[in-house]
Amino acid sequence: MSGLELLRGLGLSEDRAKQTLRNPGLSGLLARAARQGQCKANMFPSRKKGIQRTPDMEEYRVLDLEKVFGRRDLGSPVDKATGTLLYNAATRLKDQKHLAFLVNYIAKKDINSSLQLNASLDYFKNHQTDPIDSADFERECGIGVVVTPEQIEEAVEAAVCKHRNQIMLERYHFNMGLLMGEVRNKLKWADGKIIRNEVDLQVLNLLGPKTEADLENRTKTSKQKASRVTAESKDKSANNGELKVESACLMDQLRGEAIKFHKPGENFKTDGYVVTANTMDLLQKHLEITGGQVRTRFPPEPNGILHIGHAKAINFNFGYAKANDGICFLRYDDTNPEKEEEKYFRGIRNMVEWLGYKSYALTHASDYFDQLYEWAVELIKRDQAYACHQKVDEIKGHNPPPSPWRDRPIEESLILFEEMRKGMFAEGEVTLRMKLIMEDGKMDPVAYRIKYTPHHRTGDNWCIYPTYDYTHCLCDSLEDITHSLCTKEFQARRSSYYWLCNALDLYCPVQWEYGRLNLHYAVVSKRKIIKLVETGVVRDWDDPRLFTLTALRRRGFPPEAINNFCAKVGVTVAQTTMEPHLLESCVRDVLNDTAPRAMAVLEPLKVTITNFPSDQPLDVSVANFPADESKGFHTVPISSTIYIEQSDFREVMEKGYKRLTPEQSVGLRHAGFVISVQKLIKNKNGKVVELEATCRKSDTAEKPKAFIHWVSNPLICELRLYERLFHHKCPEDPSEVPGGFLSDINPDSLKVIGDAMLDVSVKNAKPFDKFQFERIGYFSVDLDSTDQKLVFNRTVMLKEDPGKI
Repeated sequence: MSGLELLRGLGLSEDRAKQTLRNPGLSGLLARAARQGQCKANMFPSRKKGIQRTPDMEEYRVLDLEKVFGRRDLGSPVDKATGTLLYNAATRLKDQKHLAFLVNYIAKKDINSSLQLNASLDYFKNHQTDPIDSADFERECGIGVVVTPEQIEEAVEAAVCKHRNQIMLERYHFNMGLLMGEVRNKLKWADGKIIRNEVDLQVLNLLGPKTEADLENRTKTSKQKASRVTAESKDKSANNGELKVESACLMDQLRGEAIKFHKPGENFKTDGYVVTANTMDLLQKHLEITGGQVRTRFPPEPNGILHIGHAKAINFNFGYAKANDGICFLRYDDTNPEKEEEKYFRGIRNMVEWLGYKSYALTHASDYFDQLYEWAVELIKRDQAYACHQKVDEIKGHNPPPSPWRDRPIEESLILFEEMRKGMFAEGEVTLRMKLIMEDGKMDPVAYRIKYTPHHRTGDNWCIYPTYDYTHCLCDSLEDITHSLCTKEFQARRSSYYWLCNALDLYCPVQWEYGRLNLHYAVVSKRKIIKLVETGVVRDWDDPRLFTLTALRRRGFPPEAINNFCAKVGVTVAQTTMEPHLLESCVRDVLNDTAPRAMAVLEPLKVTITNFPSDQPLDVSVANFPADESKGFHTVPISSTIYIEQSDFREVMEKGYKRLTPEQSVGLRHAGFVISVQKLIKNKNGKVVELEATCRKSDTAEKPKAFIHWVSNPLICELRLYERLFHHKCPEDPSEVPGGFLSDINPDSLKVIGDAMLDVSVKNAKPFDKFQFERIGYFSVDLDSTDQKLVFNRTVMLKEDPGKI
């Protein structure tokens, strides 16, 4: 083999190889590195295209002598990355023993980045011992360390969360290198390009596309202007504390003329839509079926409880169909039988209907298992899918090695796929993969995998199940969906969505993405909520401190308030993280008009009215809604013994205090009486435990400075008062909460008052009935209530400070 061929085999261009040959010393080093690499490559062979069944096990072993250097004779160039690493290793490391040691790791692709190569060269510089301590070398150079896309995503999200306010202020003028540096500090061995791509994606989700102002060079004047804008916006309603939210009616936002979506049948007019020779015929058939009607779907996985983020998805999918006289399917993506439970199916449907929506049809991905299997066979016949023996761990991450089985004969893949269907392989032993590269660079996503778990609907009929990447677009096509609406993280799957429909010559819907909705002081991940339940921090998925929809319903949030909140957030492309008080404000707006008033005393102080005008209790008529008496009244008794809040009495008068003291009278709300203290009764510790007072009619007494609530002949009930579950805005952000979200729990997030006193107007209340307890807050009857004792959850506090009433 000539020297030029040898260097070309390392991935060098012809010009660079010729220049290198002019340096005998350098070309000699490279030749030795190449030969050592060839030797190592032959020691760790890849798989060959033929199949050979071993007598002792039912598996396909593929033997391929092509590895790091393309062909055995090095006549074909290796992949550019490996060649570059070998070139740098040979040019920068002069010690032949260390070079042989290093080439071994490069040939096996254990060192596969310039970051690891630099670390290894630094290691050799600082460790002159012979032999090299392999374990120490591997630890220092990150050998075997796998940084998953999820880890990178979480680290970038934490960095963006930390600097969110400044990013929102400076937008694309913000120094993105700061975010990358913080992620690199946490994930030393992460690929810089992947970090950069993730930063770009998350910033795009947050800010949306660049505006003309973003493209302009930043000047001193613009910085000063931005500072003024920040100062002026501090007191405004905010998204992430700074951005004003939309408040238009959701239906108005989603009507055809208000939102820039394509019209049914005009899929080909959208950016990025792939048009084939069959597209127009398929669209014509689609219009014949739908009559030009808008069709959407809400496709949750039945493996958990819906949360506040899903409320936006429900409103968007069902709302867009409703606003445009269309229909929306509720389709369960039930392709993972290991995690699906009947309670999740029921819970999802209940929450959709609770929010006020009814699906056109309730379908399941499993309804189409037979058709999906037939299409998978067809995909193999078209040489667009193949059976693969790579393990799950081998194909994880953004840059897994290419499958050596990608070009196996179609007939073999058909046989193997049929054997998968018949249960002739163990789980993880074989998968069916599609031949495409996704937008995020991921190659050949899995279409089918083996799972020996009975399915809740199909039982043991199947032992292979389709994946989301395979199932989703095909089910959309089967149901003639016009607008496939999904959150922004699925943008990277749009190309595979279009590719698969077109590969099978099927009608292809249009995928549209929108920004996710998150809340501060909350976690919504299934895994993390399970941790909260298992550790006893919360009782279950519907614990009122969580932001699952069942939890919000149990706490007393009206569905109208959640829908109004989604409308205020608006139809945004950027991911939004809102403050909980904005949701609570929507709750108050609804409950103020719908929750009848009642009186409750949380910390009672007994008052005996010594001159009460009757030996029997008197009836007091109280308006259910004082601002609108047309909504009716309820009656509560008052007798010589009443109970008031301890905080409504002070033994020593203080400046500005307007309620009851020994020197100051106070009015009783609704009763028409003003009471004055005559005697204090104290316990042995000197604490006031009872008051004796006299009363006068309000119309004959001097007008008091304040009126307080009270109860008489009360019901004893349990009240549960909730605060934020977490101390910090971003409990999942390691820079904000280094100890993890479980270390950020607020121990005072739940206070139980077991002997609160309520007026008798609530005695017939049922679970989820809602009331405003005057001067205290809005409350809802909990499911734990019994005939013997009612239990109430505080939904939200009143806007006003109770101390000022």
